[in-house]
Amino acid sequence: MSEPPMTTVGAGHAAERVVRPRRALRAGITHAVAAGVAVALGILLPAIDGGSRVAGDRAVAVLNVLGVGVLSVTALIFSLMFLVVQWAAGNFSHRLALFRSDPLVWRVFAFVLGVLVYSVTAVLAIGSQSTVSVAVPIAALVMAAAAFVFVRRLQLVALRSIQLSHVLDELRDRGLHVLDVYCPPGEEAGFRDSPPGAPLLPGSVTASVPWRGASVLVEQFNLLPLVAAARRGGAAVVLRVKVGEVLYDGDPVADVHHGTVKAAEVLKAVVAGSERTFHQDPGLAFRLLSDIALRALSSAINDPATAVQALDAVEDLLRRAAAGPVGQETRAIADASGTVRVILPVPGWESLLRVGLDDILVIAPAMPMVLARCRKLLTGVLSVAPAPLRPPLEERLAWTEQQLTNRPPFMRGEAR
Repeated sequence: MSEPPMTTVGAGHAAERVVRPRRALRAGITHAVAAGVAVALGILLPAIDGGSRVAGDRAVAVLNVLGVGVLSVTALIFSLMFLVVQWAAGNFSHRLALFRSDPLVWRVFAFVLGVLVYSVTAVLAIGSQSTVSVAVPIAALVMAAAAFVFVRRLQLVALRSIQLSHVLDELRDRGLHVLDVYCPPGEEAGFRDSPPGAPLLPGSVTASVPWRGASVLVEQFNLLPLVAAARRGGAAVVLRVKVGEVLYDGDPVADVHHGTVKAAEVLKAVVAGSERTFHQDPGLAFRLLSDIALRALSSAINDPATAVQALDAVEDLLRRAAAGPVGQETRAIADASGTVRVILPVPGWESLLRVGLDDILVIAPAMPMVLARCRKLLTGVLSVAPAPLRPPLEERLAWTEQQLTNRPPFMRGEAR
């Protein structure tokens, strides 16, 4: 029995990072910095005595117009975000969050908020001054121009977020990135020929940690402190739940092997969320692509061409997965000394096939175009898959060929 492929904490892999808390922290810091800089500029610029001067009432008029315009832009941002999210949920998948999770959204909002704060602060600082430095209206105009550029950029991102080809490419790219982290091709070649199975567990189980409380979705694991806690206790923590699964009261979270780790430290590593994220979830891209294809194949939409495009991305992901150690359903996280401290469960080959292909394959017989594309997908992945991964592909290909034999010969080829 082979050991799971290993990642060393801090060795260039992103598996240890936690995105959601950092993203929330960065968003809050960005808003605070924008507001702070705006207040400082709003106080300092009207206090400049030298240089060119303009009438104070004219500067106030410019600032008032800018403030009203900024409020309109803020309303536009929220309206655009709502419409794009609603459209993507209705036409692609309710789990698709590409636009609303884009950092550009809250960065633009932070900048626009800063412009509004600057306008209000500068108006109050000017007060009854008859003249003010020309830097006050110039700064306002520069901010307005920058806001226009940022909002234009946000508009382009929003438009791309409702284009099918862009969404499929984005899902494929994110899925490939996660697969490169958890199933890196080439460097783990020794694991490619290993049959699926359980990993070698590092010592006997000294404790099991159950979940207590309301049910939660496991969005991520905060692996850095968990690795540190396991290192301090001379233990190895084997997580029993995958990222993207739901934990219920009493469900096992992890087993502690060989040493001791406090249950509170293990539970603290569980980052609960309201929805799945790409960061530590290799199966999410497969799930979203399958959602898009299934929605396209529904009787209400009946768009097999969209399903074929989604299968193009699924094949790309499966080919990349077949090049890595997907026969192993775990990923070992080691500390700086190379000692395995955490074993993280990840989706295996069968799981990726079930999520990304099987639901589509069941509906495909009613759509000859999609069925033929499924056959091409299975044939293509078979050509690059190592021997241990071929049986489930061959089983599905045989079923697909059988379904195609019930079709007229001219309907067995792929169409676009």
